Amino acid sequence: MTLQAQPPYQVGTSRRDILRMSLPISLSILVPQINFITNNIFLGGLGEQALAAAGITGVYYLFFAVLGNGLNNGMQALIARRAGEQRIEDIARLFAQGLRLALGFAFLGILLTWTLAPWILGHSLASDELRRTTLGFIRLRIFGLPLLYVYQMRNALLVGTNQSKFLIYGTLAEALVNIVLDFGLIYGHFGLPRMGFNGAALASIIAEGSGLFVVYAVIHFQGIGARLQLMRHLRFDLDNTRLILVQSLPLIVQYGISIGSWVYFFILVEHHGQRDLAVSNSMRNIFGICGIFSWAFASTTNAMVSNIIGQGKRDQVLFLVRRIVRLSLSFSLLIAIGINVFPRLILSIYGQDQAFVETAIPVLRVVSIAVLLMSIGTIWPSAVTGSGNTRINLAIEGVTIVIYCVYIYLTLWYYDLPILYGWMSEWVYWASSFLLSWTYMRSGRWGKRTF
Repeated sequence: MTLQAQPPYQVGTSRRDILRMSLPISLSILVPQINFITNNIFLGGLGEQALAAAGITGVYYLFFAVLGNGLNNGMQALIARRAGEQRIEDIARLFAQGLRLALGFAFLGILLTWTLAPWILGHSLASDELRRTTLGFIRLRIFGLPLLYVYQMRNALLVGTNQSKFLIYGTLAEALVNIVLDFGLIYGHFGLPRMGFNGAALASIIAEGSGLFVVYAVIHFQGIGARLQLMRHLRFDLDNTRLILVQSLPLIVQYGISIGSWVYFFILVEHHGQRDLAVSNSMRNIFGICGIFSWAFASTTNAMVSNIIGQGKRDQVLFLVRRIVRLSLSFSLLIAIGINVFPRLILSIYGQDQAFVETAIPVLRVVSIAVLLMSIGTIWPSAVTGSGNTRINLAIEGVTIVIYCVYIYLTLWYYDLPILYGWMSEWVYWASSFLLSWTYMRSGRWGKRTF
């Protein structure tokens, strides 16, 4: 008896299928996190104030990055559904309209930054010097947004069509360029100008452009563009544009309020002093690195759930999600153990004094537990996204964020507790997100949704 081959762009539900999609995604997520850490390592050499400022600027840019990620995830679910249904021409139509929307949102982000950022920073940061430093960096860094958003569209295309293995080329190119230019532009090596703090911004922009060029070259030379007929449907398509917006806008709003709450968290931390802000910035980097497998499995869940539904196999969705949860938790458990065994080694990369390390170690242990909760809390909301119910995602996020913001207000402002307790807000966030999305998926009400 011969096994029937899987149709092109369709996925199975085995552990091998899950890992084949998720591990390349992990690498593509790891590289931007390495870029963040590289920036902070080099900026740490400029002093604790530069490291503190990097926390504010990093979260600000992350706000716009995750808005693009909302568009990316909505697109990814749509493309995966069409892949499961074997409607190849519709994938090209969706991709073309997604690029138009991505560029439109990017230029809007640049406009808002240049007009509103001075007011936002002026009313949120207590230090005048920190405000000037962050504003100069942000106004330069934001010009990388069009590159980033178009770059994210390739994620939606490759993951949605079960070709995530090609993600690694662009991300590796981006990492290499970023590391070299960080060293050159921050400190003035390789004959480059010494730009200090703003050198990290320019290095990141050039690195994003390099990654974008490489990945679209791969799409061309691997014949992906030809097979998917990407150049045949470039005209404006109102129906598909409307469909993308209907699916993606709730996610964009969801991610916007989510990262907005994290900006609020860092603003409250900034009032605790430069040391706590620098520690929290390092925790953000570490949390991002430790969460790469969770986010990769979440992206896999979104694409695979949508693809399986497109194949008409709705009865396999919950089985698939539980299998992904077990894999995600297993990877994160190993990471959490490593964090607790080698905390000083991990923190030593930032090149700060012993007082910084002693303050950071208890917070790092709190983060290790948050990594475990996130490994589950990212998967079930992504299953909701893959089912097409993005308005439910927004409702879940709204409730979760209210709980989160009340908690950080009480701990960091009203009771003025140490940041150790403030970082326990990650426990609150991921536990709430899991319970609400798990309850919805268990209810079975998602099964009637089509797009």
